[in-house]
Amino acid sequence: MKNTYILLFSLIFLACGNKENNTETVENTTNNSNVITVTKAQFESENMVLDTLKILDFSTGIAVTGMIDVPPKNKSIISTFIGGYITNTPLLVGDKVKKGQLLVSLQNPEYVEIQQNYLEVASQLNYLKAEFDRQKTLFDEEITSEKNYLKAQSTYKSSLATYNGLKKKLQMMNISPNAVEQGQITSTVNLYAPINGNVTKVNVSNGAYVAPNDVILEIVDIDHIHLELSVFEKDIMHIKKGQNIEFKIPEASEKIFEAEVHLVGTTIDETTRRVKVHGHVDKDLANFIVGMFVEAKIITHSRTGVGLPNEAIISENKNNYVLVLDETSTDGYQFKKLKVNIGQQDENATEILNPKTLQNKQILVKGIGMLLEESSEE
Repeated sequence: MKNTYILLFSLIFLACGNKENNTETVENTTNNSNVITVTKAQFESENMVLDTLKILDFSTGIAVTGMIDVPPKNKSIISTFIGGYITNTPLLVGDKVKKGQLLVSLQNPEYVEIQQNYLEVASQLNYLKAEFDRQKTLFDEEITSEKNYLKAQSTYKSSLATYNGLKKKLQMMNISPNAVEQGQITSTVNLYAPINGNVTKVNVSNGAYVAPNDVILEIVDIDHIHLELSVFEKDIMHIKKGQNIEFKIPEASEKIFEAEVHLVGTTIDETTRRVKVHGHVDKDLANFIVGMFVEAKIITHSRTGVGLPNEAIISENKNNYVLVLDETSTDGYQFKKLKVNIGQQDENATEILNPKTLQNKQILVKGIGMLLEESSEE
């Protein structure tokens, strides 16, 4: 009987001991799930950053795409009115030019013929004018017939029209009519820069023949860079002049630049069902290149709120948490995971709707990725 009591007592003791051990294990697991310890070496190697809640701007906008462009007056295509052979092309793509600077020289025997024709007509014009005036006087005094007067008039006016036409053609070829009248005939035509800017295209080389209207060079003045955006028909009613634009060049950088809506188109493209929106950009922001593809957001509504960077938010099981600094020691840092309620989110930040629980607390806002990877492996 005594042995039976001893056996029962032992069983009860073991059962109590196991219950206590199980309780301790649960408590440790619960505590460990909410507390994360980071060594100083980890903190530094992962470039972790502590910060507090911030007052941030949260905006609502319309996502659009477009490109960097310039107004038509800031883009110039260089061509020739009369074909010729290239004899001088000193410029390369990227060269900066000033208005009036020599761009290219051409030669063609036809240039000489035009000047010869002009010089011949110019030399006859004074005689024809004098003959016309003489015939008019004689006709007014009824000394000569009307036929002679009209013939002199027709010859003079026809020659005058030819003279003016050739003179205008010479001016378009950048040849001085006065120099030609003084006997200075040239076989070369020079083309000059009509605007300040940079050479963006060079389509010729020395010795090449260019026909009229062939594109020889292209010059772009980037002093007035702007955004040319395409907005879907369903969104255009929300776009107004003066709204802010945030944009980036995805192929070159993740940096966000700013612009402003300047003009909103009034017609819809029948194929794409989109409307053009023109945005002004600060030319000092970056060295943009015409034709760059941009991703943009036109801000239609903006307000302030309390928030944190998106990287500071941990999402688990449909809940959101942040890591708050709980204790600092010589060995490292101890963080406690606190639940937060989030509001509006944009590309950079998340609004915190229960900021009182985080007031004046140091929060881990950068370098959380490594901790999440380690916890998922466990």
